[in-house]
Amino acid sequence: MGKPVIQVSSVTYAMKSRELLFRYGIKAYVERSTRSSRAGCGYSLYVPERTDEAEQILRKANIRILGRLERADLR
Repeated sequence: MGKPVIQVSSVTYAMKSRELLFRYGIKAYVERSTRSSRAGCGYSLYVPERTDEAEQILRKANIRILGRLERADLR
């Protein structure tokens, strides 16, 4: 199963996004993007559950989303 990751435009937006999603009861974790998936600043949000809902919340809050990936969890 892939690891759902939402790419955002800056580390600042990644941190703001995490806090916003926590207010909605959605766990999100800021992490450095892998080299192959980097766009923008190189930071993303790992959202293990409710990823579609999280993306909608971020878009409604005018947070620029660069993309969404499902990548293998290497941990």
